[in-house]
Amino acid sequence: MTCGGIFDLASKEDELKKLENLMEDSQFWDDSANAKKIIAKSNALKKWIIPYRDAQSRYLNIKELLPEAEKENDNSLIEDLYQELDTVEKLVVELEVMRMLSGELDPKDCFLTINSGAGGTESCDWAEMLSRMYQRWAVKKGWKAEIIDRVDGEVAGIKSITFKLSGDFAYGYSKSEKGVHRLVRISPFDSNARRHTSFASVDVTPIIDDEISIEIKPEDIRIDTYRASGAGGQHVNKTDSAVRVTHISTNIVVSCQKERSQMQNKEMCMKMLKSKLYEKEVTERENALKKIGGEKKEISWGSQIRNYVFHPYSLVKDARTKVETGNIQAVMDGEIDDFVNAYLREFGA
Repeated sequence: MTCGGIFDLASKEDELKKLENLMEDSQFWDDSANAKKIIAKSNALKKWIIPYRDAQSRYLNIKELLPEAEKENDNSLIEDLYQELDTVEKLVVELEVMRMLSGELDPKDCFLTINSGAGGTESCDWAEMLSRMYQRWAVKKGWKAEIIDRVDGEVAGIKSITFKLSGDFAYGYSKSEKGVHRLVRISPFDSNARRHTSFASVDVTPIIDDEISIEIKPEDIRIDTYRASGAGGQHVNKTDSAVRVTHISTNIVVSCQKERSQMQNKEMCMKMLKSKLYEKEVTERENALKKIGGEKKEISWGSQIRNYVFHPYSLVKDARTKVETGNIQAVMDGEIDDFVNAYLREFGA
């Protein structure tokens, strides 16, 4: 493999060596805040170096064994080696996608919010189906998915839900899911078994570090409190602990009912609002630079990005990259990396 230069591997290994030397110093933990930053940076570099070296080692092994296997007509070994080559190719593709995640916000954790569209129960059920899909995807990525806010539908499903996704490049990967998702199927709620079309929107916001300062004045926001939804009975929440915060000038709305106290929910709302405002600022700055440099492709976040057709045939097709699959059950079980990676390879640079 000769693609180490593409990933700037040599400089990453040199930087890692310098950080490891710092960590070996007896006074390393005297400044714990700085020590944690160095460890985090070291771990980030290892996420590049380890998989690359793994792919390189596997490839060299294949390169050495394949001619011998072909010479001996060992078809079983040849088949195993070609399967291993497919694995190596997938590792290289993952590294290529990671290379696309070079934005300021890409490495961060994120909030992912799903809102049901017009269509009542149908759309609420679709929103819940998407929430399951993203939770399963998060598990496959090795991330932690924590529900921050949830509003149930009146009959079934959910009107809205917000997750906190924590893991490597959570925002960088998840940002590809921003937009409207369209479902076509025979409705399980229609006694006449008619075909229905449902919509749900997905929004993704990076979680900014505490060290980034975003000023929000009291007069810039409106705070509303309401009773958090719950299981009912003895578990029902009898106080207005849930909080909704509206940023007046931008009309950005965030809400949280996860925590037990109104104060804790308000703190989470303010964190979410600051993250959205910071993302807006960074996005505007990046868009301005792209206009100066001449952007090759544009994408509208608010547009319909993907169609999920359950009837009269099975097909999931991305409207931006044209990637499609007929295995709709796998997609609903969280197998969406083909769509995500295609988006990042086409629009992420």
